[in-house]
Amino acid sequence: MRALSAYLIGLLFGAGSLISGMGNPAKVINFFDIAGAWDPSLVFVMGGALVTTLLGYRFVLAQPAPLFDGGFNLPTKDNIDERLLGGAAVFGVGWGIAGFCPGGALPMLGAGDLRVLLFVSACVSGIFLSRALTAALKPTATKETRA
Repeated sequence: MRALSAYLIGLLFGAGSLISGMGNPAKVINFFDIAGAWDPSLVFVMGGALVTTLLGYRFVLAQPAPLFDGGFNLPTKDNIDERLLGGAAVFGVGWGIAGFCPGGALPMLGAGDLRVLLFVSACVSGIFLSRALTAALKPTATKETRA
């Protein structure tokens, strides 16, 4: 039942992304082009998502547990740090340059557009690169700090 639920939620998200234009890079780039051919229509998409999230979380978190899990798996980190700000900046620049958001690009994979495939490949590569850099830069415990 969990797999079916995840499939239906993904299908709904993908359909909404396509209908709203989030899978169209020209629409996204025009949204960011405030001084030029600005297309403000994505404000309504983002506003609708925000309202749905605010109301949905109030309803869902009032329940004792999710339907298909024993408990809620919510993030515990609540501080704003350099990693969060850096990641948000890289995400925003990538979104503005490519015109694709990862959430909008995934449903577009089925369209067979090479640009989408390259974008998603770059996103996956970035995830692996980030993990490798994080592991390489992580301070290792020395004998002095263990004692």
